[in-house]
Amino acid sequence: MTALILPKTRLLALTLVGLAAATPVLAHHPMGGMTPATFTQGLLSGFGHPIIGLDHLAALIGVGLVASRFARGLTLPAFWIVAMAAGVGLHLMSANLPYAEILVALSVVAIGLAATIRITLPYGLIAVLFAAGGAVHGYALGESIVGAEATPLAAYLVGLVAVQTALTTAVAFAARSLAKGSLAAPALRLAGVAVAVTGVAALALPAFA
Repeated sequence: MTALILPKTRLLALTLVGLAAATPVLAHHPMGGMTPATFTQGLLSGFGHPIIGLDHLAALIGVGLVASRFARGLTLPAFWIVAMAAGVGLHLMSANLPYAEILVALSVVAIGLAATIRITLPYGLIAVLFAAGGAVHGYALGESIVGAEATPLAAYLVGLVAVQTALTTAVAFAARSLAKGSLAAPALRLAGVAVAVTGVAALALPAFA
C-alpha cells in the first residue's frame, strides 16, 4: 500500500511542474473572455476560472496540503474562501490593488514553501497567509466578472466558493490519508515544491498568470 503513495504524489508534483514550465498559457476565462450574461454562464465561469488558471489551481492544492497538517486543518480553507470573496468584492468596487498578478504569484510561492518545510507553522500564521492569499486571488478572479449583471455575478460567486471549498477540502483529506504511509512525508513535501515552482514560473512569465 505504501509503495503506491510516492508514485501517486510524485505524479501530481511532476504534473504541476510540467504545466508550470509549459510554454502555452492556460486561459483564465471559461467563457472565452466574454462577460457571463446568464446564471448558467456565471456558474460555469465560477467553477472553471480557479481551475484553468494554473496559478490559482496550484494555490488551492497548496492550501489543502498545508491544512492537512492541522487537527483543525479543515477550518483553515475558510479563511481563504472568505477573503477570496472579499477580494472579488473589492475588484467590483473598483478598488485598486497594484501588482495584483505579482502578489498572486508570490502567494503561490509562499503557500508552496509552507507545504514544503518540515516544521508545522502556527495555526494563526497560516490563517493570515491564507487570508492574504485568498484576497489577492479573489481580486484577480474578479476581473472576469466586472460589468456583469446581478444574476450571473451571484452565480459566479457561488461557483467560485463551491469549487474552491471542494478542492481544498478534498486535497486536505487526501493528503491526511496519504500521511499515514511511511513514504508520504517526502512525497507531500515534493508536491509542495511543485506548488512553489508554479508560483516562481508565474513570476518569471507574466503572461502565465
